[in-house]
Amino acid sequence: MKLSDYAKAKGVSYKTAWRWYQDGQIKGRRYGRTIIVDEEIEIQRVASQKVAVYARVSSTENKSNLDSQAERLLAYCEASGYQIAKVVKEIGSGVNDSRPKLLGMLADQSISLIVVEHKDRLTRFGFRYMETLLKGQGRSVEVVNVAENGTEDLLADLVSIIYSFCARLYGQRRAKRKTERIVTELEKGEEDATG
Repeated sequence: MKLSDYAKAKGVSYKTAWRWYQDGQIKGRRYGRTIIVDEEIEIQRVASQKVAVYARVSSTENKSNLDSQAERLLAYCEASGYQIAKVVKEIGSGVNDSRPKLLGMLADQSISLIVVEHKDRLTRFGFRYMETLLKGQGRSVEVVNVAENGTEDLLADLVSIIYSFCARLYGQRRAKRKTERIVTELEKGEEDATG
C-alpha cells in the first residue's frame, strides 16, 4: 500500500506518516519517489507493541480536560490498531521533573510506544532528549498533533519556572550563609583548641 493510502487508512496526514517512515516507525520500501508500506510487517509490528497512553494537565481545575484528553488518545490508538497496555493520567506542571506516574512509565522498559496528544503534554522542555533516549532503548514516542490553545497551561508552567528559580536563588543564599557560619565555627573551634 502507498504511504499516502496508509496515512488515509490511519486517519493521519501524509506529513505525519512521512515523519513516521523517516523515524523508522513504519516499515516500507522506496521505489523512486513512492513509498510502499509492507502491510503484513506493519500489522505484526503494531500487534507486538506494548503501548501506553500519557495524558497530563497542569492543575486540578483542568481535570475534565484530562479525561477528555485520555479519551481522544484512546480513540486515536484504536483507529491506529494499537493494543493499549496502560493509560496514565497525571496532574502536574510540564516543567516539573518529579512526576511519579511519568517516571514510572518511563522506567517500565516493557512499554515500547508512548502516545501523547502534544509534545508539551509529555514535557515542556527537553522533548528531543527524552525521545532520543527512548529511541536508544528501542522505544518511541508518538505525538498526535492536535492543535490546542494551551495558554492557561503555558502561563501555569511559566509561574512554576519563576517559582523554581526563586527557590533556587534564595536557597543558594541560605546555603551560602550556612556555609559561612560553619566555617566561622570551625575557625573558632580551632582557636579554642590551640589557645
